[in-house]
Amino acid sequence: MGTQERTGRVTRRRVRTRANLLDAAFAVFAAKGFGRVSIEEVCEAAGYSRGAFYSNFASLDELFFALYRQRADLIARQVADALAGDGPDLDVPASVDRVTEVLLLDLDWLLVKTDFLVHAARDPAVARALLEHRARLRGAIADRLARARGHTALPAVLGDADSAAHAVVAAYDGVTTRLLLDKDVDGARAWLKQLLTALLTDGSGTPV
Repeated sequence: MGTQERTGRVTRRRVRTRANLLDAAFAVFAAKGFGRVSIEEVCEAAGYSRGAFYSNFASLDELFFALYRQRADLIARQVADALAGDGPDLDVPASVDRVTEVLLLDLDWLLVKTDFLVHAARDPAVARALLEHRARLRGAIADRLARARGHTALPAVLGDADSAAHAVVAAYDGVTTRLLLDKDVDGARAWLKQLLTALLTDGSGTPV
């Protein structure tokens, strides 16, 4: 076996190990909460040794952040893809339907996300990383809304595309907070659809 082939196998194994650790950590964090989980518990859930953990992550904090970034980037892609379906014209009702259909509204993820938010509130470095992610999410939305300007009218009260994007993210935050308490995923999707439709149109589904 050549050196390149061995290196490729090691790299693939390392990628698989890292992915398995992240999946196991997600389940453990969702069940127990970030502050109540040890490295040993993550290793046990994944079926790996502490050595395998430390070959991929320097600390539990680093794993937690990698997990958050993985899931948060998925949400950003979901929103961007859902808004990219039209040409320069933005079919607001259709786009809202696509966003609310594909958007990750998973209770376990929301528990982990809430833990991360509390963690970030106490750690300025983590807070900066969280703010950067939220800025990327808003940027994806604002870019789509900005490209629609001149083709599709949006409510003047929203101001510019960036302000509109802030409002969309705030609506998502509010709906997910409610979802954490009532556990009604279908209700959350319906409520998010109503909020986004009211934000981006005159409330009837017709852009103003």
